[in-house]
Amino acid sequence: MIKEVIVVEGRDDVTAVKKAVDSEIIAVGGFGINSKVIDRIKEAQKRKGVIVLTDPDYAGEKIRSIISKRVPGIKHAYIGRDEGTKDGDIGVENATPQVILKALKRAKATVIEKRDFFTIEDMMFFKLTGDNKAKERRHLLGKALGIGYGNSNQLISRLNNYGITKEEFVEAMNEVEKLMESEK
Repeated sequence: MIKEVIVVEGRDDVTAVKKAVDSEIIAVGGFGINSKVIDRIKEAQKRKGVIVLTDPDYAGEKIRSIISKRVPGIKHAYIGRDEGTKDGDIGVENATPQVILKALKRAKATVIEKRDFFTIEDMMFFKLTGDNKAKERRHLLGKALGIGYGNSNQLISRLNNYGITKEEFVEAMNEVEKLMESEK
């Protein structure tokens, strides 16, 4: 498992990176990098470190530059144009798992043991799944922890991969429940 959160451009890049390594991944969705995405990247950098892996083209470099200016101290992984080109299309999604792994190694990615601290049982106990207000709770929790909204499985993955402690989680859940009560 890679300790750092890997930042890529789109969903196809996420799929390609997941074939190569086990890691938390943030897709920025192209040039439209909004403040919510930047905030998630900043939180990831603070907690785990970030490696940016964008397409080897002008757009990829532009996105890399935007992130670098707003989030100091990130690492960069690069694939060559020849390694990311397939049928005239250039992108991380075209790179083989071996090429992606090599790029991450060159970026000095940190390999760690996978952490399965939070489980589906936690999601059920704290009504983050299986409850009619679960979606709202997950949204508020993601906001409180700075890890963004996700479904139950995504939330479990982020809680484990971002190194969230039980204390942080319980404190954030107390905030969430207070907010839920005040809305009644």
